[in-house]
Amino acid sequence: MKQVPIEDYKAHSEIVLDAIPTYQDFGMEKKKLKRELVTLRKRLGKFQDVMYAHGKYAVLVCLQGIDTAGKDSLIREVFKDFNAQGVVVHSFKVPTELERKHDFLWRHYIALPARGKFGIFNRTHYENVLVTRVHPQYILGEFLPDVQSVDDIDDAFWARRFEQINQFEKTLHQNGTLVFKFFLHLSEEEQRQRLLRRLRLREKQWKFSASDLEERKLWDQYRKYYQDAIRKTSKEHAPWYVIPADNKPAARVIVASILLQSMQQYKDIREPELSKEIKSNLKEYRRQLEAQAKQSGK
Repeated sequence: MKQVPIEDYKAHSEIVLDAIPTYQDFGMEKKKLKRELVTLRKRLGKFQDVMYAHGKYAVLVCLQGIDTAGKDSLIREVFKDFNAQGVVVHSFKVPTELERKHDFLWRHYIALPARGKFGIFNRTHYENVLVTRVHPQYILGEFLPDVQSVDDIDDAFWARRFEQINQFEKTLHQNGTLVFKFFLHLSEEEQRQRLLRRLRLREKQWKFSASDLEERKLWDQYRKYYQDAIRKTSKEHAPWYVIPADNKPAARVIVASILLQSMQQYKDIREPELSKEIKSNLKEYRRQLEAQAKQSGK
């Protein structure tokens, strides 16, 4: 398979989600796509080992998408060949009482990856301009000084919040965290089919909630606010990529390929050189270890 043209998936300030396909297969059957992913994720895993040794960059992968878009399974499949110590996954749910006592970015700050590691946010700080925009009454639970009622949550409020998010990501980039944001672009019909599958399959039923159907009624609002968020926050240092998500194997290949190609552009990421002292004594170190084996009769 040829390299995925990553620029085709990068979002811009005029993006129209309804004009972007939700399905891709590259003319390949699912088995072949899965084999392609195995190759990509092994290369990604090796690259992360080098990045860990290099120790100057961290990677933040942000995954957003409507319910059933495939975030959980993408994380499982794309990062399967990583050293477990090199990747940390955070799934952000409804804010806890402690989290509500801080600004909306606080819980994301403390979950950021250390240098040398990949951090994956399954749902992200963008929930604060998506779910809360569809349900502005949730903002009241943040106890903000200038918000006494839903009427106080106006366009200026959202503009300020977008500015704070952009500044957050710019600060991360300037300090060595590479930010990748993926929107899993699912069709309304495919979501319907996946929800039905959850109801049909006993092992999937635990994932279903009646609230899924209530949120589904708000599809158009979510689509509108996703589009607005992507337009306002897709920057060169923290780009959004819109990933066709109706075909899960292809979506995983696209995400893995974007990450690998983008990371390979950082030519300074390489294993550190051995010190001159160690280099000059390698033969002696080997001699000592080999001699120990002879002495022990092994």
